[in-house]
Order: sequence, then structure tokens, then C-alpha cells
Amino acid sequence: MLPVRKTKRAFYSADAGDGVFTPGKKRRRCLSSPASVSKAGPDLLDTIPDDLVVSILRRLASTSRCPADFINVLMTCKRLKSLATSPLVLSRLSRKAIAVKAQNWSEDAHRFLKRCVDAGSLEACYTLGMIRFYCLQNRGNGASLMAKAAISSYAPALYSLAVIQFNGSGGSKNDKDLRAGVALCARAAFLGHVDALRELGHCLQDGYGVPQNVSEGRRFLVQANARELAAVLSSGNEACSWLTLSQPQAPNQIRGCPLLSDFGCNVPAPEIHPANRFLADWFAVRGGDAPGDGLRLCSHGGCGRPETRKHEFRRCSVCGVVNYCSRACQALDWKLRHKIDCAPVEQDAAGGDGEGNVQVEGNGNGDNVLVPMS
Repeated sequence: MLPVRKTKRAFYSADAGDGVFTPGKKRRRCLSSPASVSKAGPDLLDTIPDDLVVSILRRLASTSRCPADFINVLMTCKRLKSLATSPLVLSRLSRKAIAVKAQNWSEDAHRFLKRCVDAGSLEACYTLGMIRFYCLQNRGNGASLMAKAAISSYAPALYSLAVIQFNGSGGSKNDKDLRAGVALCARAAFLGHVDALRELGHCLQDGYGVPQNVSEGRRFLVQANARELAAVLSSGNEACSWLTLSQPQAPNQIRGCPLLSDFGCNVPAPEIHPANRFLADWFAVRGGDAPGDGLRLCSHGGCGRPETRKHEFRRCSVCGVVNYCSRACQALDWKLRHKIDCAPVEQDAAGGDGEGNVQVEGNGNGDNVLVPMS
């Protein structure tokens, strides 16, 4: 029997240089690479429970001032991206965080808004509903999304549905439902929506869709002014910015919001909702300021709503140039700029209440007309 020859096994030694095998002891397997361990110790983010991170992300989502604030979180790491896209976080996104620009609209943006809708975001329901109803011309689905937000007492959605009912948008002139419009407007006004308060006040003063009550209508207009004043004071603006008396402005120049100018004061212009800004930019990017086919946009720059049929909006009965989707838009634009631009034309006299707050249902051309406010 041959004797067993004992040999030493050769192992790779890191100290001997690359590609050189020298006799040595077998190294223990390293469970973690030294390069993966920071000198400062392990990542503390990994030690925070998921529910605490989600709570922080929900707070960040509700206070985001632009989409970039939320996108930066998604780009931080895989864990934050996974937690930030959970329904609990997406449902709390602020209106500024989902403010998609019309020039950047894409299928990815559409899917993101839809994902926020599925998560239960009222802001996303309203914004996507407005985009589908007016821009993508998907009337039924857009109206249902706005109704979903309105059911949860989201005031802008209630007011938008009221405007649709007042104008019969998406249908014919016979589809107008003034009583439903007043009811929706009253609900939005109860929630403190300033445009709804003003719209309801003019409806009561003019007897439009509701029995006429001038004193009650005036009370709602005063309440709209008070709400506007409270918004200015809470925003931290200096007192002199709203105590200044209103001065005539140059044409097409907007310096302030006119709600308090009913009492001789001027306040900063209210912030335009991202959905309304999207509508205005959508038609501006796609071939001018008109939606085409003889349809017109609301002349108030902060609205952006287009007509869904010809002669849907009511136009100024003095100049016949501007047209508005609602009395609230007419009142705002009248104080902002149209009071300077409006030039009267020859027309038949229309009855009123002495202050020009009368809505005339139609004229010979099939247009709804509005007598401007004094």
C-alpha cells in the first residue's frame, strides 16, 4: 500500500499581490463588505419604523409648495419612493403638489393623477375631473370625478358643478338646471367658497333660479367681502396693500382683487387654482386663446373654462365683446379690468335694479347677455 503524501494547500493571499498564490491559512468569509459600512456607522433611516416615515411623508405631501418637493423625495432612495407612493401619502398631496402644467401634459402625468384619485385625493379628483371635462372632452367621466369630490364636501368641485348646471355645459340649452345650480352653489357657499358666495348673492338679487330677495343677496355679497378680507389678513400681507383705495388701472393690467372694492378698497389678487390655470394654459398652448369651432373662453383670466357649445356663456350687453361663465367671474373681471375697457354700444334698454345687477336671458343672436355691474 502506497504511503499517503501530505501536501500543503495553497490559498490566495491578498498581501502577496494580484494573481499570486502563496501558502497560507484559509481566510474567514466576510459577512459584510468593508466598503458598504460607512465610517459614521449604519444608515439611521433604516432604523425608523415605516409607519413613522409614512406619517412624516404625509405631512410633507400636504405642505408641498410645488411638484418638485414631492419628486425630490421619490428620487432619494428606493424605500422612500415605495413609501411615498402609498395611498396614505398620495391621498394627502396638496393642490400645488399635483399642479401639472399644460405644456408638460403626458400619459405619465395622466396616470399619476389617476393614481392619486384611486388613493382618495379630493384635489386630484377635482383637477383631473376639470381636465377631462373641458380639455379632453370626456364629459361624463369628468363630471363624475368632480361629483366624487363634491360628495366629500370639496367646495371648488361643488361650485364647478353649479356652473355646469347654470350653463347646461356638455349638453344643450334645455339641459340647464337653475335650481340644481343654486343648490350646489348654496352648499359651496356654506363651506366658505368666495366665488359661490358671490354667485349666490347675485342669484338672490336677480331672482335667477331662486325667488328674488335683494336684501339677502346683498348679505351674501357682504359675506364674500368679509371672507376675502380674512384671507388677506391670514396671508400676512401688509395692511396698506388692502387699505389702498382702488385706482383706475391701465388696460390688461391686473394689480389686485376687487372684492373689497365694493367698499372702496383693494386687495391682492386671489391665487388661481391649478386646475383653472391648467385650462387657460391648455388652450393657449394648443392654438391661441380660443378652443376652436367658434367657441369662446371665459373672459376672466383666472377662470379658463371654455364653452362646450356656441353661445353657452353670457356676454356683456354693453360692449358685446367679453363673455363669462358665471356672475362671479363677471364681477371679478369687471372690477379688475373690464370697467376700464368696456365701451357701450347702441342697444335696447334693459330693466334692472338701479345697479346694473340684472341678467338678461337672451338676444336676437341667441346669446345670453349680462348687464355689467356699476
